[in-house]
Amino acid sequence: MPYWHTPGTMGWAGGIGMLVLMALVLAALVALVVVLGRRGPQPPPPADPARRILDERFARGEIDQEEYERRRDALTRTR
Repeated sequence: MPYWHTPGTMGWAGGIGMLVLMALVLAALVALVVVLGRRGPQPPPPADPARRILDERFARGEIDQEEYERRRDALTRTR
């Protein structure tokens, strides 16, 4: 005898509810995987900002090689 006609069962609506619940659980798992997958490894923290600025100034030609080396050596001595 089919069970959906007995009192206390949810009938055919229970089957739809179960499908909806399973779809929600599956969607939550997919969302979790996507979020964790996008995080990935974090980029390293920026290098010494003073050295980066010095390198940029040298690359733009604002300071010559002698000035660059003198300031670079001063930065490495203080660190």
